[in-house]
Amino acid sequence: MTGLRARQKADRERRILSAAVTQFRADGYRAVRIEDLAEAAQVSVGTVYNYYSTKGDILIATVAMEVEEVLASGAALVADPPSGVERALLALIFSYYDHSLEYLSKEMWRTAMALAIEAPGTPNGRRYSDLDRRLADQVTALVAALQGRGEVRTELDAGALGEVLFNNLNQMFLEFVKDDAMTLEALKARVTAQTGPIARLIATQGET
Repeated sequence: MTGLRARQKADRERRILSAAVTQFRADGYRAVRIEDLAEAAQVSVGTVYNYYSTKGDILIATVAMEVEEVLASGAALVADPPSGVERALLALIFSYYDHSLEYLSKEMWRTAMALAIEAPGTPNGRRYSDLDRRLADQVTALVAALQGRGEVRTELDAGALGEVLFNNLNQMFLEFVKDDAMTLEALKARVTAQTGPIARLIATQGET
């Protein structure tokens, strides 16, 4: 019986988040009401509030859903990176970017970022920061894996490099979501131009 209740709870939560993705994309985050989400998810308004206290909670939960999926796919890449420092770094970065609009529009990303920045000490602010930290840790893990394979200079601090690379890819993603006209291809081109020189600086001789 406990297993059935857990499955029912997970199903209701998936339906709420699916409704949020659809409604926020179609009508914009600010225009959508909790009542609209409840109707689309075929649950009561009270059920939505059982899972989420605010609409912002629901938005951050969609961010978490997106990040959990990219972390899972990134883990496989870190376990067996492509050969070449630049190629490996861009493979991980592009796996993040390629998934970034799967659930969220640019407007949704801007709103989620604003929520996290405006109230960093709230549960939503801390959850968003934790997701960023886990992504940065994964970039660090990739650098360490490349060091273990002899492709990145071992005297360099993998943690510091991971933070630098993550900070850049994150800042460029911010530029992307701020500009509705910027395409994913344009974002990738700019990040490729920035990552190449870093890769050449950190790579062991002949391993770029």
